[in-house]
Amino acid sequence: ESGERAVPGGRKWKKLDAVERAEVIDGHRLAYVAEAPVNWCPGLGTVVANEEVTTDGRSDRGNFPVFQRDMRQWMMRITAYADRLIDDLDLLEWPESIKTMQRNWIGRSVGSRVFFETPAGEIEVFTTRADTFFGATFVVLAPEHPMVAALTTGPQAPGVVEYKREAASRKDTERTDETQAKSGVFTGSYALNPFTGKEIPIWVADYVLMGYGTGAITGVPCGDQRDFEFARNYGLDIVPIQQPPDEWFGARRTRPTLDTERWPEAFVGDAPYVNSNGRSLQLDGIATVAEGIAATNEWLEASGRGEATVTYRLRDWLFSRQRYWGEPFPIVFDADGVAHAVPDDMLPIELPETDQFSPRTFDPDDADSDPESPLDRLTDWVTVRLDIGDGKQEYRRETNVMPQWAGSCWYQLRYCDPDNDEAFIDPEVERFWVGPQITAHPDHPGGVDLYVGGVEHGVLHLLYARFWHKVLYDLGYLSSKEPYYRLYNQGYILAAAYMDARGMYVDAASVQRDGDGFTYDGSPVEREFGKMGKSLKNAVSPEEMYERYGADTLRLHLMATGPLDASRPWETRDVIGMYRFLQRLWRNVVDEDTGTSSVTDDPATEATRTQLHRTIAAVRDGYEHLRVNVAIAKLVELNNHLTKLGATPREVAEPFVLMVAPVVPHIAEELWRILGHDDTLTHEPFPVADADFLVDDVIELPVQVNGKVRARITVAADADDETVTSAALADEKVMATIDGATPRKVIVVPGRMVNVVV
Repeated sequence: ESGERAVPGGRKWKKLDAVERAEVIDGHRLAYVAEAPVNWCPGLGTVVANEEVTTDGRSDRGNFPVFQRDMRQWMMRITAYADRLIDDLDLLEWPESIKTMQRNWIGRSVGSRVFFETPAGEIEVFTTRADTFFGATFVVLAPEHPMVAALTTGPQAPGVVEYKREAASRKDTERTDETQAKSGVFTGSYALNPFTGKEIPIWVADYVLMGYGTGAITGVPCGDQRDFEFARNYGLDIVPIQQPPDEWFGARRTRPTLDTERWPEAFVGDAPYVNSNGRSLQLDGIATVAEGIAATNEWLEASGRGEATVTYRLRDWLFSRQRYWGEPFPIVFDADGVAHAVPDDMLPIELPETDQFSPRTFDPDDADSDPESPLDRLTDWVTVRLDIGDGKQEYRRETNVMPQWAGSCWYQLRYCDPDNDEAFIDPEVERFWVGPQITAHPDHPGGVDLYVGGVEHGVLHLLYARFWHKVLYDLGYLSSKEPYYRLYNQGYILAAAYMDARGMYVDAASVQRDGDGFTYDGSPVEREFGKMGKSLKNAVSPEEMYERYGADTLRLHLMATGPLDASRPWETRDVIGMYRFLQRLWRNVVDEDTGTSSVTDDPATEATRTQLHRTIAAVRDGYEHLRVNVAIAKLVELNNHLTKLGATPREVAEPFVLMVAPVVPHIAEELWRILGHDDTLTHEPFPVADADFLVDDVIELPVQVNGKVRARITVAADADDETVTSAALADEKVMATIDGATPRKVIVVPGRMVNVVV
């Protein structure tokens, strides 16, 4: 290459220095360094997540001030995969609710880019309704928009600075809450509306987010309710650009008019355009929004004032953490601050040993302080001399670490081939375990057959893992396009949680009852119920349950308390039920005095065999369809049957142990050994029911008289209608009910019921 080719911005490649060239290349990398907004807490010395910030802008741990500011962070360009992440959801057997969550999180919007001239340069606005811009009467910027400072005039500066400070302390969910009054501040500058040629004021408002679109919107109050409320609050013009139908006015008990002062709210929908002609674009008279948008986009591109485009709510993935624990980045920086990958023979980069794991803390109010991770202090490790192509030089290691997602995005692949020292997974192994099953479905994307996980992972772990997997697929390491083919959302275990006056959760185990209320550290707290876990600080320690009842008992109890996809409350005292079941199971197989097998080799009775095989059929069906609680209930029934026998036949004991193994693996292995087997039961085939024992010789049928059940009769399973009718009419309860009357007809529903009509 001669270097004559121009890069974006117009300069030639050969005219760029090393740093500028690195910036151009970084603009196309999947992993790159950029300035990103974070929640910086100097008092803790670290960046905190949104959910760790209280409603008054303080950290939940330590109650320190939290400041939103930009910091240089490693980013992953997940936005490059936005379309595939949406489109490939159609290939997956996932709950539709999770698919909808991911589609909304990615937020693909088809719309237009429109450019507004301002004293500080062009503002780019994204909109899904460029057809309404004849009614645009103001522009609104997010407080974080990079042009706010340049557009703010001297008299307006104090108000804008204060407004930005207040907005920085509010969460995005608060800022976009539709129920909250809309606030803003005027910058003092104006933009030129490219549709009308008129100047319109530029405002800053926190209901606009920098993370969506371009961080700038155009206020069209006649056609958007948020803009309508904002314009009413600040006395801005509301220009009608559609004639709402008479029915719209009638539903709002007002007479049809184009005087927006008399409109109770914005109009959104199809209606003829008005006041929408100018600058060679003629929309007046067009009746539908679709036609209006198409004509407007054509005009934007022809006039050079904009273009049709697609934008996404999804932002690139912030991939840096300022802490010790985490995967180190295999990156070093040269004297110019340019990032370089370390040579392959230095991989993997391992964390250095230290006894100081906490980051440096600062004055809680020092918003301009910079984070110093524990690795920054280990200067012998941070500074390294390498030859990576330009001779041996001194470099500085990256001291941020990767987040927990760096491992959880692909761990299932490593599980398939954990002892491979040459690759993270052998291609043949990957194809065998998670490759596409095109014989089952021509569009099968591959992936784990079944992933059981909570709905809370819907737009974090599950989205990140899909992105990570697609990158590995594009690099040629995988044959599968998706990590998890089928997803099943389990329910939550619920428990009491307690919130203090700051709106933060406190340790549930330390809460005391105080009369009709509750206190924590002497202060009142409010009780609610929610998912047991770290975020609500209401978890019950599994170790405590293990010590009291054993791990198998806890697992069995959790599976038995209800359907797998249903949430249910936790009650420690209920665990004893499954504990007693396992004790009875043990006694049905083991002699408690000798610890040896107590089973008999005598054949089982016909009744016991029937009970066994019907249990096998029910348990197999329950496991296969994830109705584990139903399977456990059938195992309890069989166990109760065996308890009454005195001695358990071996032909029943062995398949019983194999059936309970998926839910109580430790006890099952012990029982399998006691039954005389030297090898693990893991590779034993699951019991198969004998179909001959699944057929009923006799069946019980309800008998209705005039639609009400009056009796139940027992008949042969293959009895004909005449036999069933005779048995029903001969039943004492039926005879007493009809009291000598002659039935007008008797309806027999084979195998289900009998209905006598008198």
